[in-house]
Amino acid sequence: MMKVCKFGGSSLANANQFKKIKAIVEHDITRQVIVVSALGKAVSSDHKITDLLYLCHAHLQYGVAFDPIFADIENRYEAVRHDLGLNLDVRDLFARLKRKLNKDTEVDNLVSKGETFSAMLLAEFLGYTFVDAKEVICLNYDGSVNTEKTYDAIEAVYAQHRKIVIPGFYGALPNGKIKVLPRGGSDITGALCAAALNAEVYENWTDVSGILMADPRIVQHAKSIQQLTFAELREMAFMGASVLHEESIQPVKVKAIPLNIRNTNAPDHPGTMIVNDIKDEAEPDRFITGITGLQDFTVISIVKELIAKDPSVFRQILEIFEDNDIPIELLTKGIDSFTLTVKTQIIKDRQYDILTEIQKKIHPDRINVEDQLALIAVVGRKMKMKPGISGQLFSALGAKKINIRLIAQGTDEISIIVGVDNKDFTHCIEVLYDSFIGS
Repeated sequence: MMKVCKFGGSSLANANQFKKIKAIVEHDITRQVIVVSALGKAVSSDHKITDLLYLCHAHLQYGVAFDPIFADIENRYEAVRHDLGLNLDVRDLFARLKRKLNKDTEVDNLVSKGETFSAMLLAEFLGYTFVDAKEVICLNYDGSVNTEKTYDAIEAVYAQHRKIVIPGFYGALPNGKIKVLPRGGSDITGALCAAALNAEVYENWTDVSGILMADPRIVQHAKSIQQLTFAELREMAFMGASVLHEESIQPVKVKAIPLNIRNTNAPDHPGTMIVNDIKDEAEPDRFITGITGLQDFTVISIVKELIAKDPSVFRQILEIFEDNDIPIELLTKGIDSFTLTVKTQIIKDRQYDILTEIQKKIHPDRINVEDQLALIAVVGRKMKMKPGISGQLFSALGAKKINIRLIAQGTDEISIIVGVDNKDFTHCIEVLYDSFIGS
């Protein structure tokens, strides 16, 4: 059995963080494949390494001196090398990189070096083999992952070396050019490695002890979630929770490999375990997984007598939104009305044109538009087994004089979504947390 571990930037901020990683890896000999991000912020005033590398590239493009920025990046890597007493010649690495830089330098090639140099440092510190991601993360020309080739390449290097460190965030196109992965790139690399090797578990190490049941900026001392399903994770991410991007969980989800979110700074905390299905409940009496939400939505209600009896009307309305590239967040309908909820930022510049087109094609009795709406989701896999959840929700909000402007609940009952005024967003989450989860 083996585990794949991904360590984010905060886990690699300085030499002390590297020492924490080493202690974590040495504590469990099955932690054999390590994926890393670029060095994180050592102090809050630091800039992200990747952002600085992008800035260097922009300066190259416009013929502006980039030496101070480049030196800042170099010094941060050299400080880690020096403090750990490593032999890697960081100064030489950066000198050779700098000699190759010009206005024709590929941006992806440059920004990938943050992860490359992090992995080289950690590999030496752990006594593991450094494997460049361009050798194992095989991409198609459109940037998508060639899963078959990638899995074969990862299996081959693991069979040869067993203990390896791989930089996250990038791979190589068929012509050998480096290409960075989309949002959450290092997480994607880690998931691909875990799936390729059929890992016992994929550990994603960060700076929080798992996924919290509510935003800690709103609910102080919010509890961490011990277990949740990938479906619940997707629901929480859709409704604004700062969790893993969909692409970064798909490889392990498909192979039913558990994903464990852990805290490098509190390694004894079990964190959050994410699985396809939960049979043995860690907390059998808890039926709510988490509470999350987003602000600034617009609700468009189209009223037309007996609209529900003419399915073609719904198709025409949806086509109008599709033609204007407006994603729809929620849909509800009644016998005489059809309501769509969309993000205000996306629709605001096209709202007049869309309403005009609806008026022209549908000839509604009226159209109502409301802004300043916040959507809040109560997520949980066992809510359908617990009578009175909706009633408890309404009662809690009603007692605090919070007006519910919208409610939506699917038949799977994995979540109940309520719409409230933006001004009630924070208070609503606090009230629901206290009502369903408590201290």
